[in-house]
Amino acid sequence: MTKKSSLHTVVLKTITAFRPMTVLTVITIIGAIVAALFPPLILERIVNNLTAGQPIAFLLALSYLGLLALSGLLESGQNIMITKFGQKITHGLRGEMCTKLQNLPAAYFTANEPGKITSRFVNDVDAVDAMFTNGIISMFADAFKVLSILAVIFYKSTGLGLLMLLIIPLMFALTRLFQQRMLTSQLANRVAISKVNNHVPETIRNIRMIHTLFRQQYMEQQYDAYIDESYRATDKSNLYDSIYSPIVIFFSAAIIALMMVLAAMGGSMQQFFGLSVGTAVAIIAYVGKIFEPLESIGMEIQNIQAAVAGIRRINEFLQETPSQHPDSVHTHPEPTVNAQPALCFEQVSFRYDDDTPVFSDLSFTVASGEAVTFIGRTGAGKSTIFRLALGLYHPDAGRVLINGVAAAIIPAAKKRALFGYVEQSFHLVAGTVAEQISLFDPDISRQQVETAARLVGLHESIVAFPDGYDTPGEKAAFSQGQFQLLAIARAVVAAPQILLLDEITANLDSATERRVLEALKRASQGRTVISISHRLQEYTQNHRMIEIGDHR
Repeated sequence: MTKKSSLHTVVLKTITAFRPMTVLTVITIIGAIVAALFPPLILERIVNNLTAGQPIAFLLALSYLGLLALSGLLESGQNIMITKFGQKITHGLRGEMCTKLQNLPAAYFTANEPGKITSRFVNDVDAVDAMFTNGIISMFADAFKVLSILAVIFYKSTGLGLLMLLIIPLMFALTRLFQQRMLTSQLANRVAISKVNNHVPETIRNIRMIHTLFRQQYMEQQYDAYIDESYRATDKSNLYDSIYSPIVIFFSAAIIALMMVLAAMGGSMQQFFGLSVGTAVAIIAYVGKIFEPLESIGMEIQNIQAAVAGIRRINEFLQETPSQHPDSVHTHPEPTVNAQPALCFEQVSFRYDDDTPVFSDLSFTVASGEAVTFIGRTGAGKSTIFRLALGLYHPDAGRVLINGVAAAIIPAAKKRALFGYVEQSFHLVAGTVAEQISLFDPDISRQQVETAARLVGLHESIVAFPDGYDTPGEKAAFSQGQFQLLAIARAVVAAPQILLLDEITANLDSATERRVLEALKRASQGRTVISISHRLQEYTQNHRMIEIGDHR
């Protein structure tokens, strides 16, 4: 049984694969934290020298400026390394998910909508990216920065350290409160904007009905209401943002003032809070530094919380059961031409769900080189036969054999040389006309592509384009019939043994249909041809008919 993957395993793989980068990231973070502690300490010494009437050594001033520059560089380096580390994690995660996607059974795609699957690759992975680039790693870095500043303040003044220890939780709670309010307002604004974006095309799409039923005023009022909703949410977010900064400045000034008052008091207070002038300057610098990481920690916690649901969905996806064990490629024999019937169903039963059987105890044989057409009503299971033959589904009972080998265990790498599949409509991919035919298969040469195009009668039309076979597919001026010919060329370019045809002329006019059928006759020479049809056509007159529909 294959070991299922998860985000945790992807992170460990990334750390192992990029160990030097991981170590450099940790060193950079530690360096940035340590370097930020030294400038205030040097400033303390400079101020104490000034108050004592002593000259300032040039090396001391140079050290202060140099450490400020080094601290800034290490801070930038920390952000860069965290971002790069996050990119490596998400790159590895997307690669793992793509691998999983290729090995999932067809039933997974039936049960899950394309939009839902896409959201895992886009929204959920983006949330994980934010968690690593501006979340968990940054949060630990900022937490250690706060702790190190607190340690220095405690060292300089126990009383001030205790004071900061009391104030920091209050400031953090206030920061989180404002951030949550701002997030709520931002989400409300997004909802309002989505309503506006949906309302406009909906109005345009139904404009005739709106005019006919005199609902223009209602649609205008709805649009205004959505816009007002967006404005109110934006105003709230801006209000919280504008209030927060003055509060932080006020608290910072109040803490510094309180420290100065306590430090200036006599008696036991003087001993507990006493500071030199230089130490007071250093403490003021540290107090100014402590609020920024506190604010960042709040945002980082927010990013981590937002990523939790995405992590759960990604882990669910990565732990889906694959369609076959990778070792099955090596543990089962490959199909042998003419040694067995090309396709054999032996008492096959199949259902998509528990309530609706597609067929039960279905048996038939298609000999190698034979032409067979399945006929029957819509929903009888004709397309399901193709899916079982291609190994996309497993039968509930019985066996589906291709040249004597179970269809579900035939290696995916061998299937294109075994099957050519032509559907009702052509599916364009991003690429040139040649790549529409080859599907980026490096084992298919340009000569094979041109041979397939000649076979279906498209070569002359393709070379007439300004860039010939290198013309982008979306710019190729093909008719619907030519697209269907292109689908046939795509199916036969790898010289498959078996040609599967799924109602390929259902949407064509009679003239185009004749041209496609002529191309099919040429493409079918020397191959096993299995067709699906709701109607009998000239092309299927010499085919053996198998009716599907009485096997439930």
